[in-house]
Amino acid sequence: MSGAMLQPEPQPITACTVSRDVQNFDLLIEDMESCMGESWGDLGFEDTLAFLEQPEARDLEFLAIAMDEEDETDVGLIVDIVRAAKDKSIRIILVIGEEVSPTTLHTLMREGGDEFVPYPLPEGELAGAIDRVMAPPPPPPAAPTQDVTTTLKATNDRSGVVIPVHGMAGGTGATTLAVNLAWELARIGTDGPKAGKKTKDKAGETPPQVCLIDLDFQFGSTSTFLDLPRREAVFELLQDTEAMDSESFMQALQGYEDKLHVLTAPTDLIPLDLVAPADIERLIETARINFDYVIIDMPKTFVEWTETVLNAAHVYFATLELDMRSAQNTLRVKRALQAEQLPFDKLRFVLNRAPKFTDLSGKSRIKRLSESLGISIEVQMSDGGRPVAQTADHGVPLAEGLPKNPLRKEILKLATSVHAHNVADDAATA
Repeated sequence: MSGAMLQPEPQPITACTVSRDVQNFDLLIEDMESCMGESWGDLGFEDTLAFLEQPEARDLEFLAIAMDEEDETDVGLIVDIVRAAKDKSIRIILVIGEEVSPTTLHTLMREGGDEFVPYPLPEGELAGAIDRVMAPPPPPPAAPTQDVTTTLKATNDRSGVVIPVHGMAGGTGATTLAVNLAWELARIGTDGPKAGKKTKDKAGETPPQVCLIDLDFQFGSTSTFLDLPRREAVFELLQDTEAMDSESFMQALQGYEDKLHVLTAPTDLIPLDLVAPADIERLIETARINFDYVIIDMPKTFVEWTETVLNAAHVYFATLELDMRSAQNTLRVKRALQAEQLPFDKLRFVLNRAPKFTDLSGKSRIKRLSESLGISIEVQMSDGGRPVAQTADHGVPLAEGLPKNPLRKEILKLATSVHAHNVADDAATA
């Protein structure tokens, strides 16, 4: 008696890798085989959108999208794939080569990436990412979550130090400095080797009250650096500063870890001239009378109210790098401010990604730059490397994410110096 052997039904495809060529990611192939057996497939970027519309895609649970620096030109297509997958409740694991820019990674995470793992894959990293994305969602909270609006009450009894930070060119670390300087000042007296003893100042035996204001209304990213949402209350505040009082100003702020209070950029892109110098003056003065330090992240563009901020500043940090664009822009700024008889002497130049201590040629380049521009570079910030940008993308200050990073140590040193100088001035005028 003979009969046909029953063939087992093929396992449904529950996961797919998506890449330009999966053979470029041999470690990913090995880990997918180890984690998923035969229940996974492979798709190219061009085929994925069409496949997601097919009935076969109904069993998909996640996509592992792998890319290297060559794929950054196709980031628009990859974003479309992420969006289409999220529309079908398919989870996304991003497998990112080490040369892919943090900006691209941030874009994909913002569009719906659930997990990110670096390539080459560390052992067990893909399996951990799969476990996390496939874990059931947590139950909804029993009570409404606490609003991020600051609970700090207006005092109107302070005279804060105003410290703007202005990049002389794009990418010179102005926002990184502003956010982390504000956070380090807010932490003074709480912990750390330099802050083990609480410093008695005009705020008493507690750390200073610090306000961070993002005046880059179009492309400000302090909210991203601290993982804070942007709120409509900011735009409403800016539209009518004449009606603003300390209470309404405080309500527009958001608290970060109950230490730092932030006025983010508005939700939507707005013209920089939406506000007048008088509006900025009222905004800064309201912050000054309620906080010990007011750190301002400035737009790179000089506008009508830049003069207002410069006049209100106690010290004005200008970030630059050892390159021609920074040198040319710094020279133009110097000429413009001196021609208008504005207080150029308030500017303190901060060199980002400064050469290492052992780089003797770097020292001579810094000296030549200073002499050719007729400026003094008073602060040099170490190059913290790629982890600095990655930590910013995760919305965490350097002190929390990279406490031993050389850049973090330099910013802590600067914050300690600023606070010590302020305390000494208060003591001298008391």
